[in-house]
Amino acid sequence: MRALVIKSTGLWYEVMANQKRLVARLRGKFKLDDKKLTNPLAVGDWVEVTPNEQVNNEWVITKIYDRDNYVVRTSTRKKGHDHLIASNIDQGVLIVTLKRPRTSMGFVDRFLIALESFRIPGVILFNKEDIYSTKELNKFDELKGVYQKIGYTVALCHFEEGVSENVRSLFENKTSLLSGHSGAGKSTLINQLIPEASQEVNEVSDFANKGVHTTTFAELFYLDDKSAIIDTPGIKELGLSDIEEDELSHYFPEMRNYLGQCKFHNCLHTNEPGCVVRDAIGKDISELRYQSYLSILKNQDERK
Repeated sequence: MRALVIKSTGLWYEVMANQKRLVARLRGKFKLDDKKLTNPLAVGDWVEVTPNEQVNNEWVITKIYDRDNYVVRTSTRKKGHDHLIASNIDQGVLIVTLKRPRTSMGFVDRFLIALESFRIPGVILFNKEDIYSTKELNKFDELKGVYQKIGYTVALCHFEEGVSENVRSLFENKTSLLSGHSGAGKSTLINQLIPEASQEVNEVSDFANKGVHTTTFAELFYLDDKSAIIDTPGIKELGLSDIEEDELSHYFPEMRNYLGQCKFHNCLHTNEPGCVVRDAIGKDISELRYQSYLSILKNQDERK
């Protein structure tokens, strides 16, 4: 029967079928568009399961249904492989903190690029408003202006004090992928939205100013019959997969608007003459995002 993968531990999966949680394992090998994957199956996947006739209360996954979309990153453990983060999502929600721990804007942009490959809407929630100085609040206002202008939803939050109705409504009638560094507040947000989830929350280390991993495996939590959140382990780095140099700008919405207008069709928007993208810096394209683009471009080149 058809089932939804709601938890992945790497070897075993929990699936939901007919409102029942079942334990299942994968039969055989599955591929994703000829990609080399460390995990062929992810939370959010729809699968076909059949009873294991040799073991009671165990099911076997025999088929993975076609995905509407998926989000991958390069594997940190196996060179040349990708790691499937989640499938069939309606939006990606990134929890960002300006300190304790600080989220680099390069990480933010990489997350948004991972969404852009399937035109998945992105939401950026800046958590820990209560500990920000005036300087940091001004920085938030600046970043909010940059990202809202190019189509992303941005909000300032303090999850420990609760979740506003405006933020809560962002999750209604959607399956949302939740991501961010360890210690940014993913588990706190889930506990506010779904108290029965009882996600473990640890303090940020004073020594390293970094979060402690509390989520070990990806897992889907239901807010109601039509809304769900896929929680993922805290990510330190987000390596992008299979993006060529001359395609990178396609994943920046503000640069995509200038597609095909440069003098050279293979323009990388670095130092080529007749580049309309560079002409738009400080106008339609922020200097911050352009510098992030150059950094990612350099990193992609170094990977080659």
